[in-house]
Order: sequence, then C-alpha cells, then structure tokens
Amino acid sequence: MPQYADLVKPELLTQPVYQPGKPIDDVARELGLDPDGILKLASNENPLGASPKATAAAKAAIDQVQLYPDGGCYALKQILALKFDLAAEQFIVGNGSNEVLELLGHAFIDKGDEAVMGKGAFIVYKLVTLLFGGVPIEIPMADFRHDLKAMVAAITDRTKIVFLPCPDNPSGTANTESETLAFIDSLPDHVIFVFDEAYAEYQDKPIDLRPLIRNGRKIVCTRTFSKIYGLAGLRIGYGYADAELIQLLNRAREPFNANSVAQAAAIAALQDESFVEECRSANQAGLAQLQSGLQSLNIEYIESHANFVTAKIGGGGAAFEALQKEGVIVRPLAPYGMAEWIRISIGRPEENERALACLNSFLNS
Repeated sequence: MPQYADLVKPELLTQPVYQPGKPIDDVARELGLDPDGILKLASNENPLGASPKATAAAKAAIDQVQLYPDGGCYALKQILALKFDLAAEQFIVGNGSNEVLELLGHAFIDKGDEAVMGKGAFIVYKLVTLLFGGVPIEIPMADFRHDLKAMVAAITDRTKIVFLPCPDNPSGTANTESETLAFIDSLPDHVIFVFDEAYAEYQDKPIDLRPLIRNGRKIVCTRTFSKIYGLAGLRIGYGYADAELIQLLNRAREPFNANSVAQAAAIAALQDESFVEECRSANQAGLAQLQSGLQSLNIEYIESHANFVTAKIGGGGAAFEALQKEGVIVRPLAPYGMAEWIRISIGRPEENERALACLNSFLNS
C-alpha cells in the first residue's frame, strides 16, 4: 500500500522547514517559567508595539468579521499609492511580505530555473526557490555584506530572479546606494531583481528604486507591516513594481489573502507617521545601547542598520539555551551557517540591559 511519501512530490521530501523564533508560551511551558517574565528578543518585533491608531482600527474592524475582506485591498492600495507616488495598480498586498516572495516563485520559478542570493541571507529566498523546483545559487558574503560583483558573475541564462535585502537579515548589513544602483544596472534583461525592504523604515534615507521602476526596469520591492509598524501578528505586507508584473502576480494570488482586520490596521498605521518616527528614534537609541554594551563585554558584533544586532558569542546554541533559561529568548543562527553567533532584537532600554546582563553571566559561567 503506497505511503504518503510515495505519493508526494519528491522535492517536498527534501524541502527545508523554516524555523521561527521560539514563542514565549513555548518557552514558559518547557522551562516552567512565568510567561509575563519572559523577554522575547528573537524575531525583530517592535518593542513599542503597534500604533494606537492601528490597534483601534483593528478593533473596530472586528465588528464586521462576518464579511469577507476586500479582495483587491482597494483602500490600502490607495494609501500606498499616495505614500509612494505610484499608481494603485503597482501594488500587491500579501499575507506578510513572505507571501509576495512566494508569489514571485509561483509566477517565475520553474523546475531547473536559478535564483541568485547571498549565502546566509534571509532563508525564505532559498525556501521559495526550492519549493518550485528551482536551483538556489548562494554566493558567499564578503565580510557579512552581499558580494554584488560575485552575484552578477553567477548569473546565467537560467537565472530568473536575483534577491537582495537592504538591510540584510540576519547580519544587519546594507550595501550602499551607489553599489546597489551599479549592481542593478549590470543585470541582464531576463532577470527580475527582488529588493527586500523589510527593515527600510529603520533607515533615515532608504534606497529609492522607484525611478528605475518607472523607467521599466524589472524590479520588485517588498515591504512588511511586521517590523516598525508592529503588526506581525496580523501578517500583512506588500510589494510594488511595474503594473504589468503586479498583474501577473495577482494571477497566482489566492482570493482574500489579506484579512479585513489586517487591512484596517495597516491603513491606520501608514497614516500615523509620528509613531513611526518615534519607533525609528527609539530603535536608534536602543541600537547604540546594545552595540555599546556588547563592545564593553568584548563581544564581537556586526554593525547593524536594522532593529537587531548579530553577535559572535562563541557557542551560539549554548548561549541561546543559557539565556532562554534566564527568560530571555534570542535567535541562534546555525541554520544560516553562523553557529557561533546569535541575533538579538532591539528592545526597550531596560530589556536591552537585561539581555546584556544575561550575556555577561553566560560569559562568566
């Protein structure tokens, strides 16, 4: 009698599984800790939460959850169009920006097609490529930064997509604007360039690729409401590109993929610019605090342009386990080929101090 493994697509049996940061409730249950005393600094979430305007909009939307959401996300796209000075038809909304990345796989990656990415970059690029039978071409980083010249050299006639995050996750590094523009200029016409801007709002002046999109370059930019906007639990993100490309992605998109509560919260979040400024300012202070603390502990770290710091602690797995027992959850990076490193999300000032104190205790033990 055939087993499920005999019936499933062979590629799925070797498909890696994404490992998220450990939830607070899981750690509390496993270690017998009070969940209220656990500090999660593992998933780059906003320690200030969401905009009060966004949470109020979400609560109001709950009253109409018996109705299907707007499948075309009309109101949200109108706000995005105003914010970015693009046409509403140039946006696609997803169940997080991860879904937009997956839609690109649906639309453009077939068996044997290649996708070029940095080795150790956000693992979803590799997962999406493998899911559709593609071949991930992973280019080693140069001092934890994407080696753009090597990435260009790796492009072949089979290359469909090139992925580049700015800033990168999990390193926190960012290629400069001049490097990025020169890189895009060197890409052949048959390649779609995917620019992952999940952490762009934490930068004072993020790289702007809209002029290139308006000029017809094959570029897709992706953003999320999970980071600075604090809406990770609602799973909503978006991409923007040429309208023709967006139309193709919509053919692969499931209907009603963005729920009504998430849409309402996202619309309100986009309009609360003062809250975003507050979060950006708080993150800059927290980033300086955490990096200064790591330096005082003689812990090597990668200078970050995002809302986290990646630190070389020796045994990343051991540090993860030790801090978890103290009620502080960080992210071990062995899946990214960085077994000696951990990633620490920026928290509130007192949370950063607690994380540094736990690191100090770990080193002294």
